[in-house]
Amino acid sequence: MLQLSHKKLDVYKITLLLIKEIYTITKEFPDAEKFALITQLRRASVSVCSNIAEGSSRKTDAEKRRFLEISRSSLVEIDTQIEIALMLNYIKKENIVELESCISRVFQMLSKMIVILETKLDKK
Repeated sequence: MLQLSHKKLDVYKITLLLIKEIYTITKEFPDAEKFALITQLRRASVSVCSNIAEGSSRKTDAEKRRFLEISRSSLVEIDTQIEIALMLNYIKKENIVELESCISRVFQMLSKMIVILETKLDKK
């Protein structure tokens, strides 16, 4: 595998844990959700990580910021879908402590990175 700079970012490393948590949790969902909520959650978790990676490879701060915003939007999508899974009793609140921690940490980190890039763009 390539040794690229985004792989050193804490936010990237946490999103890999997020993906693992999502895949583990969705294994317990009913089979009826195979092509619905399970697929949506898994794709959104991969999107968070992938957009961080892709954004890191972009040349301009504006492009980097846009990919981080997409990543954060996918994270919000995950949060909403987990709320739905809780409501439908597919998961229990006590079983998603690690997942909630990952979501919160990644959201905070992405938000801070976006603000830093916005500040840099405002100064130009």
